[in-house]
Amino acid sequence: MKRTFLLMAAALLAAGCLDTFHALPDENPTSWPDGLHLLSVKAVYPEGFADAAHEGAPVRVEDIASGAAYTVRTDGRGQAEIRIPSGIYRISCSDRIDHDLFNGTADKVVVTEPRNVNLSLSHSKAGTLVIKELYTSGCSKAPEEGTYQSDQYVIVHNNDTETEYLDGLCFGTLSPYNSTAVNNWVSHDPVTGETVFPDFAPVVTVVWQLPGGGEDFPLAPGEDAVIALRGAVDHSAQYPLSVNLNRPDVFVCYNPTYFPNTLYHPAPGDKVQPERYAKVVIKTGQANANTVSLSSPTFVLFRAKDISIEEYVQQPDVVQTTPGNSADRIVKVPYEWVVDGVEVFDGRSTGNAKRLSPAADAGFVMLSDIYKGHTVRRKVDDAATSANGFETLVDSNNSSNDFYESEIQSLHH
Repeated sequence: MKRTFLLMAAALLAAGCLDTFHALPDENPTSWPDGLHLLSVKAVYPEGFADAAHEGAPVRVEDIASGAAYTVRTDGRGQAEIRIPSGIYRISCSDRIDHDLFNGTADKVVVTEPRNVNLSLSHSKAGTLVIKELYTSGCSKAPEEGTYQSDQYVIVHNNDTETEYLDGLCFGTLSPYNSTAVNNWVSHDPVTGETVFPDFAPVVTVVWQLPGGGEDFPLAPGEDAVIALRGAVDHSAQYPLSVNLNRPDVFVCYNPTYFPNTLYHPAPGDKVQPERYAKVVIKTGQANANTVSLSSPTFVLFRAKDISIEEYVQQPDVVQTTPGNSADRIVKVPYEWVVDGVEVFDGRSTGNAKRLSPAADAGFVMLSDIYKGHTVRRKVDDAATSANGFETLVDSNNSSNDFYESEIQSLHH
């Protein structure tokens, strides 16, 4: 018999009192409380994977206004149904079959009556190199007065069973910088509510590349690599709530020609190796320091394919001006080059919108505040870690599932 789902306490949903709402089965569809509408979501798998649909893929439905979210699972046809109050919703679905990942997102879906949504899923492969942690939000200068933001970093993790090489790995942040800003790179289908993304990730300000000739910087299974996005110094020596990035194993974004602001880019510490300085492939912005959002960055790792990144950025139309903003230029990074990505939403706002295509990240992780030392970290897959014998992280290409907000940086001591 067909099963539908009844949300517990629809009034609580509207008030946003719970993070996740549990669904109860009900065989009598005429017994639903007044004011609830049937939302039917069909997960549409991409060409070549039409037979991939199976029972149990999670469909996440979030009330954009309240932030309340709940999950139902698909049946064997790839269909999920739930009753929800009127509102504007963000809907996402993530599925994994072996190393194949399927993700889709529909943003700003208006529900005021029964609604059918066909959710197109993008296909990708589980990553080998993944973002383990992204810290950009800054911290307090306590016991001094004020706030501090020169200590941003990202940690890259080898999630594979084979040694990976960091040589030539590129990285950057997307336009717009903040999740609450107007995003001129996307549009919304007025019928389905799906966000229509370009076929490239708009990397803004600068493209960085790690050094190496091919096998100079190996990363063994389960190992981490730290990249200082600003100062590779011991920030904690002056500000105890910060971190020490003066490390022999750290890579650093340091180029005083392009980024001469010594407040954010002081000369690296004595333990930092000059051969671990990242290279500026191209700078497209005017800032005198590496610009990464404090509250809601979108960050990607990528590798050029079939062409060097230096040659690629010199091609016509690769560097473009953002529509409506002549001062904001971006590099068009094809999504098939993206190794991993994470999207962060500003937890202080209800006006967040997706910037990364579901091909790279179907969800987001919420950052509640800035200057608190908070960071976003990827969850550990305990079962896979036990089986593999090294730390293995969750990777579904959906940050809503994969990441969480931590109240302290992992490098804080």
